[in-house]
Order: sequence, then structure tokens, then C-alpha cells
Amino acid sequence: MTINMGTVDRLLRLIVGVILLLMTPTIGGILGNPLGVETLWGWIGIIPLLTAVVGSCPVYSLLGISTK
Repeated sequence: MTINMGTVDRLLRLIVGVILLLMTPTIGGILGNPLGVETLWGWIGIIPLLTAVVGSCPVYSLLGISTK
């Protein structure tokens, strides 16, 4: 995989990923955990974290986009 994300893009994804992971116990507590909502937020939060750490976004690669 080639790096196709710039510093600002990676930083924003890192922040979003952390926020989603921090929401995990709160959303589950507020809603009483219907259908594993807390797990869903956790999995969604992992995606931006992984792309930020790796520096490559598969969707960007498919669309030919680079913010680097």
C-alpha cells in the first residue's frame, strides 16, 4: 500500500477514531445496549484509527485521491 494521506487527514482520522471509541461505553449505557450498539461504535472507530496509523486509505486508492 502506498501512503496517500497527508498529515492533516491522518490527524483528523485519528481524532474521529478516538472520539468514536470513547463513545462506546457511553452510547451503550444511554441506550441500554440495544443490538450491541457499543460494539458497533467500537468497530466503526477502529477504521479511521487504522487508516491514520497506516497512512493509506483504500477508498482513496480506488478513487485515485491523494491528500499527501
